[in-house]
Amino acid sequence: MPLLNQLLFVLAVLCCTFHSFPLLAADAVPIPKDAAEKNKLGLELFKKQVRADLVHHCVDCHGGKSTKADFDLTTREKLLESGFLGDTAGDSHLMELMNHATEPHMPFKKPKLSAEIIDRIALWIDLGAPYDQPLVDASAKPEKGPMIVTDEDRKFWSFQPLKTVQPPPVKQADWCRTDIDRFILAQLESLKLHPNPPADRLKLIRRAYFDLIGTPPTPEEVTSFINDSDPHAYEKLLDRLLASPHYGERWARHWMDVARFAESHGYEQDYDRPHAYHYRDFLIKALNSDLPYHQFIRWQLAGDELEPENPLALTATGFLGGGAFPTQLTEAEFESARYDELDDMTATTGVAFLGLSVGCARCHDHKYDPFPTKDYYRLAASFTTAIRSEIELELEPGQKPAKVQVTSEGFPHTKHHADDRGFPHFYPVTHVLHRGDVHQKQEEAKASYLQVLMRGGHDASHWQVAPPEGWTRTSFRRASLANWMTDVKDGAGQLAARVAVNRLWQHHFGRGIVATPNDFGFQGERPTHPDLLDWLASDFIAHEWQVKRLHELIVTSAVYMQSSDFDETRARLDRENQQLWRFTPRRLEAEAIRDSMLSVSGLLDEKMYGPGTLDANMKRRSVYFFIKRSKLIPLMMLFDWPEHLVSIGQRSTTTTATQALAFLNSPQGRQYAVGFAKRLPKEEPAAIEMAFRISFGREPKENELTASTKFLEKQRSRYKEAGQKDAEPMALVDLCQALLSMNEFVYVD
Repeated sequence: MPLLNQLLFVLAVLCCTFHSFPLLAADAVPIPKDAAEKNKLGLELFKKQVRADLVHHCVDCHGGKSTKADFDLTTREKLLESGFLGDTAGDSHLMELMNHATEPHMPFKKPKLSAEIIDRIALWIDLGAPYDQPLVDASAKPEKGPMIVTDEDRKFWSFQPLKTVQPPPVKQADWCRTDIDRFILAQLESLKLHPNPPADRLKLIRRAYFDLIGTPPTPEEVTSFINDSDPHAYEKLLDRLLASPHYGERWARHWMDVARFAESHGYEQDYDRPHAYHYRDFLIKALNSDLPYHQFIRWQLAGDELEPENPLALTATGFLGGGAFPTQLTEAEFESARYDELDDMTATTGVAFLGLSVGCARCHDHKYDPFPTKDYYRLAASFTTAIRSEIELELEPGQKPAKVQVTSEGFPHTKHHADDRGFPHFYPVTHVLHRGDVHQKQEEAKASYLQVLMRGGHDASHWQVAPPEGWTRTSFRRASLANWMTDVKDGAGQLAARVAVNRLWQHHFGRGIVATPNDFGFQGERPTHPDLLDWLASDFIAHEWQVKRLHELIVTSAVYMQSSDFDETRARLDRENQQLWRFTPRRLEAEAIRDSMLSVSGLLDEKMYGPGTLDANMKRRSVYFFIKRSKLIPLMMLFDWPEHLVSIGQRSTTTTATQALAFLNSPQGRQYAVGFAKRLPKEEPAAIEMAFRISFGREPKENELTASTKFLEKQRSRYKEAGQKDAEPMALVDLCQALLSMNEFVYVD
């Protein structure tokens, strides 16, 4: 071995031995070519430091207490089998994960390892990744068997009971308007950040209108609010918006994403469900009437059992039957298709109400969360005999009965093309399936719930509801599930409250306190403000799960009312604004963009309820589009409308050239601009001023007035040169179309 290499070898060993010396980076230590020397140096490094690094940071989740993602690094053989190692640190997937070059970042949901630790693990890999002995004593490690849910599992943040917390003290107390602000400000102050001052009244009224009803305020409403000297003018504005029937239309659409609601079966044939729209109407009515959220949950799971004489409660069960289903099946597919249907109900219930990926436990124990496969099938057994049916209901007293799609038991099934071949629609028993295979049935699954959310030593019988005397139509398994789901003492109710308040927070701020609204499990993000989340959930429960009150609590807070002003100094400390030192501007969703264009054009048809349509030229609000899974509305898809196949907790927001082209070239965009122009006076500059007031709620700035005037002159001249007789109105339409195409029109500031 050359003298220089020998010296470097000795230095590296010394660095491994004495922790006060920094270890040379992997690329600073020449790797011996001699295999024996490599192994010697690698073992020395492993014994002195790398073993401790792996034990402290990695092995608990990867071969110790559990084996996440089937990645076991307790022995060199298992590490090699994983394929994560690579021949060198440069091509090692393990190093990519540790360097946060690819996801999931490791250690999971924890700070990145120091450069020193990463460098020495990289060097150890380049030295062949030798072990002197396993990281875990094999004799002490139990044989892998069925997952056992322990009290340790219940210590994970989202499975714990709500903490009793008080709003913390703050230095800048005069900034706070509600207790929410104290939680936000305390964390900002601890990070040496300060919040923004309040936004002006124009921004506040537009923000409130778009958030609560999804369309912009009229010029008259803006003027009235800005000039209102009443110190409670903002609160009175919020009361009017929350009382508006359009509030239900706006917020029903958010829940339709979560509920994966659509009005067709999906798959190749994609036959329509013409009576499914009543579920959408239920959502609007429930939200407008401020139905308590725990009742909202209960009706969607078992309204037919809990209140069988209430047509709205029956309609709510459309939630369970909203998923896709392959209506043309062979006999060999019957049973697997029914288990798929049960999976859709179970998985959607899990993510929608609890923010948990329960469906991942269908084929094996959940890889990350404490959900054994048996828990999954016991939960699925709650829906064993629940099927889609179309029944006659008198939705309003004295009105003619209407046909409504419900999900219940004991009613005739909804007909489809598998009926001719004898599809049974349900099987009387749900079995635990090995690897999710209907040909590998194990024991019968009795209806029960997630063990990790069953407290007080109770089993499933604690939540069971006995059917009324003489009742035979339904099993009341879903009513029992609803009891567990909303039980805030011993069941899942506290987590359900956390998930609910997080969803509202997300829609008001663009990001939830938990940034993964459909995943409160191990793979989800951790809450940025855990005490605030628990305080909000506790407050929500204490005030009878009143959703409108929760809205008001959030939108009257100083953190919601602050301006969006940006400065680089604070951004360096919190680039993504997770600490909410400013209000983050965000683009409107597809529905609000289209509805706002209809609103300013004067073409909006405010008729509520009833069947939807596939006609892209419809003038009603976008919530009334018929949602056919194979024929989605093109304009809506441009602006990230979901595909309605699985529950969507948060839509993506993309920016593409075709979005701008839709404003400039689509027939609908031109039609809205024509309607808009007809609302304006013919004289200039009054027409320009009114166009800005209708579009943005404000007067044009001097440079905007000048530019708009020149634009109109140029367009009139071009139309006249082309021989157009109506050059004046066409130029004004062009101006209106330009205003509708501006960022200010589609962004909430």
